Amino acid sequence: MSEQYIALGVFIVAYALFVALPNRRSLVGIAAALILVATRTVPLRIAITESINWNVMGIFVGTLIAADYFIESRTPAYLAEVIVNKAPNTAWAILFICALTGFISAFVENVATVLIVAPVALSLARKLHINPVNMMIGIAISSNLQGAATLIGDPPSMLLGGFAKMTFMDFFFYKGRPSIFFAVELGALSSFVVLYWFFRKEKENIQLIRTERVKTWVPTVALVMLIISLAIGSSFDRGFGYLAGIICMAYGLALLVWGHFIHKMHFFRTLRRLDWDTTFFLMAIFIIVASLTETGWIDRISEIMSQSIGGNIFVGYTLLVFLSILISAFVDNVPFLAAMLPVGLEMAQKLGIYPSLYLFGLLIGASLGGNVTPIGASANIVAAGLLRKEGHPLTFRQFFRISIPFTIAAVLPAYLLVWFLWG
Repeated sequence: MSEQYIALGVFIVAYALFVALPNRRSLVGIAAALILVATRTVPLRIAITESINWNVMGIFVGTLIAADYFIESRTPAYLAEVIVNKAPNTAWAILFICALTGFISAFVENVATVLIVAPVALSLARKLHINPVNMMIGIAISSNLQGAATLIGDPPSMLLGGFAKMTFMDFFFYKGRPSIFFAVELGALSSFVVLYWFFRKEKENIQLIRTERVKTWVPTVALVMLIISLAIGSSFDRGFGYLAGIICMAYGLALLVWGHFIHKMHFFRTLRRLDWDTTFFLMAIFIIVASLTETGWIDRISEIMSQSIGGNIFVGYTLLVFLSILISAFVDNVPFLAAMLPVGLEMAQKLGIYPSLYLFGLLIGASLGGNVTPIGASANIVAAGLLRKEGHPLTFRQFFRISIPFTIAAVLPAYLLVWFLWG
């Protein structure tokens, strides 16, 4: 069988199984990658040395380690309690919790962020005898929104950084113009108004009993230093080679050594807690998408999409953004974005435009599209699981009531700003 059809067949079956078996996505991805290597559709040497972006993997794993120690230090939970106690009423307490969630998720993976903030939100709900469903929805969708703002916020941002050779600072200013960070923050401000509308009637005065204590400030300082190091390193690694990955891994390993010898946190126990499922899933996705590129399918798909929009750049941009939202509402945004970034690049080249417009549009659509449904993003699934344990099963209708207006409010300003800056 032709390598072209092997690549396409493996891709279609793998993506169908990602949807049907979301809890087995890493196993599906690894199996698909092994088939591609075994059939030499992607030779082993190419798979290891060229297909997998090791810089992205270094950023992801190093950040995971730093985030794990940050969570274990209890600093985020402590800050959440402080913020809630300073809020004038319940409505603002909930909004402050959502804002804190967004801030943390700009630097920490979204699922970890939800796990950090959720206990405080659930404690607040129990104290005030209110239903925690809307609050948890707000936390989940806030984390998904801000994860796209920085290079280290979430895997889709890392994928874009690796593909477009964007450094940490490029997410703030790129080619002399405001970058994706400002589009995401504009969307966050707009969506904040939507959240206020839903919680505006919660006027109870609150005062939580302070139970959290910071165990150690070392992981917090390390995370801040990591961000500063990435910002400085951006000046020396304009081609997004290996520096960012090396920096993140260096901080991660330093925290592992500190945790084991100074803070008495068992080395292997910490490693076991890390999100290895997503780690191996990302590596497999790199190989699967590389097979489409190597066998010419990306060129074909981009040619078809370019022909369908003619020479209308705005129509192409709009198509990519809203197609991404629609698909990411039901499909994991990591494999979708990994497959579509090469398509966006090829479309831009065929239309003779700078690719940032289409690549930024894809990131916005893929990241924010996950907010539409409770199964569209891992953070949503985790939030739903926590609610179920509390005796509050989450329905699609409950989720849609907040998620759809929130997503519209977040996407439209970001979509328009990117067009205004890069169109």
